[in-house]
Amino acid sequence: MHDFRSDTVTRPTAAMREAMLAAPLGDDVFGDDPSVNALQDRAAGMLGFEAALFAPSGTQANLIGLMGHCQRGDEAIVGQTWHTYRWEGGGMATLGSIHPQPIENRADGTMCLDDIAAAIKPDDPHFARTRLVVLENTTGGQVLPNTYIAEVAALAHGRGLAMHLDGARLFNAAAANATAHGTDVYDEARAICAHFDSASVCLSKGLGAPVGSLLLGSRNFIAGARRTRKMLGGAMRQAGLLAAAGHYALEHHVRRMADDHALLRTLAEGLAEAGRSHPVLRRRLEVASAHTNILFTDVHSDIAPSLMAWLSRHGIGVTRSLCGGQIRLRWVTHLDVGPDDVAHTLDCVERFTG
Repeated sequence: MHDFRSDTVTRPTAAMREAMLAAPLGDDVFGDDPSVNALQDRAAGMLGFEAALFAPSGTQANLIGLMGHCQRGDEAIVGQTWHTYRWEGGGMATLGSIHPQPIENRADGTMCLDDIAAAIKPDDPHFARTRLVVLENTTGGQVLPNTYIAEVAALAHGRGLAMHLDGARLFNAAAANATAHGTDVYDEARAICAHFDSASVCLSKGLGAPVGSLLLGSRNFIAGARRTRKMLGGAMRQAGLLAAAGHYALEHHVRRMADDHALLRTLAEGLAEAGRSHPVLRRRLEVASAHTNILFTDVHSDIAPSLMAWLSRHGIGVTRSLCGGQIRLRWVTHLDVGPDDVAHTLDCVERFTG
């Protein structure tokens, strides 16, 4: 299958499987799994934090992080389209008793600074206490500018609020910045994280590990997070088998993310050309946005069902949603998508007859 559905579908490489099999194991609930400890120490040092915690999923890592900053009845400012607000089952409210204050995202993925400032509540018992500002980078594949992140951090910290980063695709943002600036991807990732009090990083998306995310912060913050992880059922025993995959990914799969971005541009250019000149798809297929490793295309509703069926018949997997009366297709490039997959897909689209 030519699987563009998400970067979550990646499978461990042969070298990653070898690293998993060779991993020394202990009991992470007791804190003595050497592979988990090595992953946490490496990630914390790499990204400029004092400590890190290995968690089963990004959803749990974010929830643990939010619960570390907010007590029952406190408020977190989030983007209307952020994963923490829209795609994590309402966990911050249901399990964390945290009041979310959503703010509309602009076309570039950012939230207006004035809107953030206006959303911060005064110290009044009528209001939930604002404690936290959450950013997501990348968001819909878009990279938040470092200057913008710095401005939000200055506003938040100036008002006594903490900052949490949902960095599920942090290294995609860092890879894009490194390409644009001619810098090192690890330095760019550290520069992004420098503005945050805590951050989550997903190991099982573009990095290609089978399971797991990291939560990073101060030593005291992570000590509390370990207790919350246990309460949420996220503490694992011989987790080093999984941690070794994440450690391998951090060492070997970060720099190659630039290849995913280049492939996405090739895919976007080919689909845009089909939208301009294809006898059936002309003016019915439009590239809505293409950033880092995520591409959105809008397909006219009268042709979308047959196009989807055609792609499926030829082993091409994408996800879809409704958007303004059209069907929006989401394409994601990743470790298990190569040039042949893109070439096959563009050829398939070219041969589509409706």
